[in-house]
Amino acid sequence: MATLTKQRDAQADFRAYAGPYRRDGVTFLKGCLDADAVGLVQAAYDWKLANPGPFAQRFYPDSGATFLQAGGDSIDQPDFNRMLKESPIARIVADLFGSGDVWFIGEQLFLKEGGSPTAVTRRTPWHQDSSYLPFEGEKIAVVWIPLDHVPKAAALEIVRGSHKGTTYNGSMFHPKDDTAPLYKDDPMPRLPDIEADRDRWNDQIVSWASGPGDVLIFHTASLHGGAATLPGMRRRSLTLRFVGDDVVRVPRPRSRSDDPENRYERLPVGAPLWHSGIRRVHPWN
Repeated sequence: MATLTKQRDAQADFRAYAGPYRRDGVTFLKGCLDADAVGLVQAAYDWKLANPGPFAQRFYPDSGATFLQAGGDSIDQPDFNRMLKESPIARIVADLFGSGDVWFIGEQLFLKEGGSPTAVTRRTPWHQDSSYLPFEGEKIAVVWIPLDHVPKAAALEIVRGSHKGTTYNGSMFHPKDDTAPLYKDDPMPRLPDIEADRDRWNDQIVSWASGPGDVLIFHTASLHGGAATLPGMRRRSLTLRFVGDDVVRVPRPRSRSDDPENRYERLPVGAPLWHSGIRRVHPWN
């Protein structure tokens, strides 16, 4: 796996890590965003939190803690547009892809916050984003940007190399069964119960303590899950998704008819995703 430590330099070159990223499906970039770039991310996060949109979800509301997710494609919103245009994030992704253009396909906001002295935000189930997304390719990046200091024990965990393996059925995020399949009667196999069998997976699971200025980047097909958030702890993060020129439309079942990812369904299977009209962000369109 590649763990990068870079000076806070907007011109830093990450192309040397394209190979390790493709091999492992995950890279941690320590201190790659300066204070100005973090401020741009913070402004975009704050706008999204105030405007979560119709697809926002609160998971496990009976826990007494907060677990909020809000997705969308806000590239035309001024704070998001400025972040994508003025920060080095899209260029870093271009370096990791190794060649070609980069398109933005949307964001996800996460807010996990422990509640009362006994209210814990339960861990995010192990899953792959690709199970929910109707496209595949090598040049796909999920850029996870923390806005709070997150100790390793509470960090997002990734199974390195899993992006080259099986694509599993999605998780329902069921409070009693993390592996409960999202899609019924679908040939994708059920998710493995990684938490119940940690000894088998430990050599492949990677995670990092992180904070503002750091960036974790992983492939949508990488198995990943988030540790629990304890009482008094807050974990805010903004996730940005990007694709390159080899990403194509593939068939996926729908989880619900109003899913925003259905915008790609007008593309024929095998068509380049950028034919769907998504915005190029490197070089800036």
